[in-house]
Amino acid sequence: MPEPDRIIRLKTVLHRTGLSRSTVYRKIAEGTFPPQIPISVHGAGWSETEINRWVANPPGYRVPEVRSEFDFD
Repeated sequence: MPEPDRIIRLKTVLHRTGLSRSTVYRKIAEGTFPPQIPISVHGAGWSETEINRWVANPPGYRVPEVRSEFDFD
């Protein structure tokens, strides 16, 4: 049985990526860094798998497009 994806917090993301906090949020806005996942009312984290994908290929990372079941293109 595959292990569930872990959620990691900002401090861990900064350590693994070597980016600053402001750079992480700028890249999220640009769509070139994994977005946060809400984990509570005042807390958020990141998918460890998505962060690992970014670390493996920072220039090539793009946030996957989420298609709705109602998209008819």
